[in-house]
Amino acid sequence: MRRSRNAKIIATLGPASGTPEKIAALFRAGADVFRLNMSHGSHEEHRARLNVIRRLEEEMGRPIGILLDLQGPKLRIGDFSQGSAYLEKDASFRLDLDPHLGNEKRICLPHPEIFAALKPGEELLLDDGRLKLLVERCGADYANTRVIEGGQLSNHKGVNLPGVILPLTALTPKDVEDLDFGLDIGVDWIALSFVQRTSDVTELKMKVAGRAGVLAKLEKPSAVVSSELAGIIAEADALMVARGDLGVECPPERVPILQKQIVAACRQAGKPVVVATQMLESMVTAPVPTRAEASDVATAVYDGADAVMLSAETAAGQHPLEAVAIMDRIIQSVEADPLFERIRTADQRDPTPTMADAIASAARQVAHTIKASAIVTYTSSGFSAMRVARERPDVPILGLTPRSGTARRLTLAWGVHPIYTNREIKNVPEMVEVAAHAAAQDYAKRGGQIVIVAGVPFGAEGTTNMLRVARV
Repeated sequence: MRRSRNAKIIATLGPASGTPEKIAALFRAGADVFRLNMSHGSHEEHRARLNVIRRLEEEMGRPIGILLDLQGPKLRIGDFSQGSAYLEKDASFRLDLDPHLGNEKRICLPHPEIFAALKPGEELLLDDGRLKLLVERCGADYANTRVIEGGQLSNHKGVNLPGVILPLTALTPKDVEDLDFGLDIGVDWIALSFVQRTSDVTELKMKVAGRAGVLAKLEKPSAVVSSELAGIIAEADALMVARGDLGVECPPERVPILQKQIVAACRQAGKPVVVATQMLESMVTAPVPTRAEASDVATAVYDGADAVMLSAETAAGQHPLEAVAIMDRIIQSVEADPLFERIRTADQRDPTPTMADAIASAARQVAHTIKASAIVTYTSSGFSAMRVARERPDVPILGLTPRSGTARRLTLAWGVHPIYTNREIKNVPEMVEVAAHAAAQDYAKRGGQIVIVAGVPFGAEGTTNMLRVARV
């Protein structure tokens, strides 16, 4: 099944979409990657869904990616004696480690690491930013605050600290357990939540040890400042603009700007970037999106995102299939727009001074000049295909690989059609033969030309050093 678009779609699985029939329908509607959200569901449920996807993959003869999204640290208040309390604007309110039930004057915040990092003048956001507190005095086990934005506050609501880097690892004990589970069942991507610094990504990559791609979710202001962002992009295999949490800790007017800056930085680095959260939020209950939501998806595609993601829309919504289908149509409409082509051409990035990028840039130019049907990349790790995808060519990219895991990871990359060859290439004539055969299946007519990118010696990672033109 060839997709007739370049940007990819990630669909989250959940109660509304967990059956074999629903998963197959979502794939046929346009889902390229399925997300397993470890904030919800049991290991047994996620294992069953993965098995369904793998069977579907065999049936369709096309790689399907699976993204396991780690929950990350959850900072929450304790319990109120009445289940909730109303915090009046300008009133005093205390947070402390006392486990007794709270009231309108105080509540337990069972996170000593928060008190260790707080300073007077810092802001705390509660319940997804609906309430705001200003720290006036604080110590190792308490914070006396003034209510800036009041309202009803109930048990276990979340706490955000937009101006504070917490002395916390991004991996909780639950995350480590979920990570081991995900690697054991063979997921393709691991998404890391609560990234504050480059070292958070490094820690996860050491644990993953190449068994899956590592995707860093950018949802903390500390991660998107220029001094940290470049390091996080360099260390991660892919990134996500997680606008929901980012929008809680950043002013709403900053989120669109940050989205564009992050997508541009990832495009420059050649790292896949996903735009996520509230893309078609109204479709949780409505059969069609708002025009503003359709515009939002289109903007991410115009900006050059590799993928867009559906969360509650497909996991718990009433219209999961329709959400994927309309997202597929929006992407296709944008990519057919002459303005999209002009933007893509104007946004062409200069290659970095490396052999791989020089070859990838040349492949794009040659394919355009000779009106090739496709660019075929031979890749063991996915590196060659990713570098060609960075160039945003105007023809399909075929990512041929002898590794099924690499083929599945490439389902996230812009314009790449991954093909698992189950065959190691040994020489140039064999390379041309396999490339031409693959292109003839769905991408090129007899007599058409293809551009081939590969590395010699064959099978070695990161050795993109050869370009060849062949006829099908």
